[in-house]
Amino acid sequence: MSLQKKNWYELAENLHRYYGGKIEVVPKVPLKSFDEFSIWYTPGVAEPCRRIYKALKEQNEDLSFEYTCRWNYAAVISNGTRVLGLGDIGPEAGFPVMEGKALLFKYLGGVDAVPVVINERDPEKFIYIVKALEPSFGAVNLEDIRSPDCFYILERLKEIMEIPVWHDDQDGTALVTIAALINALKLTGRKIEDTKIAIIGAGAANIATYKYLKVLGADPRNVVVVDSKGILHSEREDIEKLKKTNPWKYNITIETNPEKRGGIPEALEGADVVIAASRPGPGVIKKEWIKKMDKDPIVFALANPVPEIWPWEAEEAGAKIVATGRGDFPNQVNNSLGFPAIFRGVLTVRAKKMVDEMFVAAAYAIAEYTEETGMHEKRIVASMDETELYVKESIAVAEKAIELGLARRKLSRSELEAEIRDLIERPKKWVTLGRKFGLIKDYSEDI
Repeated sequence: MSLQKKNWYELAENLHRYYGGKIEVVPKVPLKSFDEFSIWYTPGVAEPCRRIYKALKEQNEDLSFEYTCRWNYAAVISNGTRVLGLGDIGPEAGFPVMEGKALLFKYLGGVDAVPVVINERDPEKFIYIVKALEPSFGAVNLEDIRSPDCFYILERLKEIMEIPVWHDDQDGTALVTIAALINALKLTGRKIEDTKIAIIGAGAANIATYKYLKVLGADPRNVVVVDSKGILHSEREDIEKLKKTNPWKYNITIETNPEKRGGIPEALEGADVVIAASRPGPGVIKKEWIKKMDKDPIVFALANPVPEIWPWEAEEAGAKIVATGRGDFPNQVNNSLGFPAIFRGVLTVRAKKMVDEMFVAAAYAIAEYTEETGMHEKRIVASMDETELYVKESIAVAEKAIELGLARRKLSRSELEAEIRDLIERPKKWVTLGRKFGLIKDYSEDI
């Protein structure tokens, strides 16, 4: 079957119905006879239960990470209030996205991810539910939660949970954006601390990107951010309202841009870099505005399904490097380069938290791998079919967790690489075997 000749929406509807979902649970123990259920279930299972209970009471040590699948379990949690480009469609309609994310977690990172959709819109109640689920999982990936609720929910859960918490719409997009920018700056001979950056869109992704730009060394005074009402600045009429309703955007408003006023054209004037994650184009950013940027500008137009400006238009206007969110153009800024490896790393060492230093380690690992394997203007980040990228990135995250004292397990680099490589390669072997023996059905031409 030539997938290129198919309508993606029609094909997806047919195949989701055909397979009845994308993932399933399968045994990992031999089960050579029915007598073995006395080991895996009653009466034998009582012994690991007793040991977990005793260790928690006497040593404050959680052996559930050793005796159960919890060590490799990640929850993909959403309430469906901001799904993909679909908006507020609710938890049931959002479930296919969470299941798809779980498939990517497994296939790319060897992570057993479980889609969990919650019918709760109140942030405090949502936080309570996720916290209550903590004993079942080794990490949490938040997904498709409306802004600004997503910022508060992420911050609060990071504070109160003893497992890593990540929001892919914030952290994932920001991670790959930062990794791509590191290489784009290298190719254009720029230093982050001197770079003038225009950020178009002030939603979850770009607010997180701004945060990590600062961590990387960007000067907030060199950053101009544009939302739907224009450039953010300290004299805006809605500044007091922002302080109450969206303190994350408010902080950007008072930290950035001491001078510029106006909209996107004014923000781009003299800028070295534009990072756009706003509404689909084309025409959101115009060629004549790119021409007003500094020499050899870097243009990240990340809206899907259509970027804010077509890549060839940006190049015709003088852009040296162009990235989009699409896989059919060069330089795809794709979340899938980040979250599978991030979670593989933290789960392998049973990390207690996800912190900025681990994020930066992952970003530099992506950038370095890309450089080592052939970086150029049309390849500032690797693609999602490069297994070695995930291995290198996972090791970088795991080693940083160990260095910071956030890991429950401490492994050598060689031990980390062997275990991580096996876990990342394992799902691909399962799919190959499943297809070979008919356990995974191939779909036919008439689907």
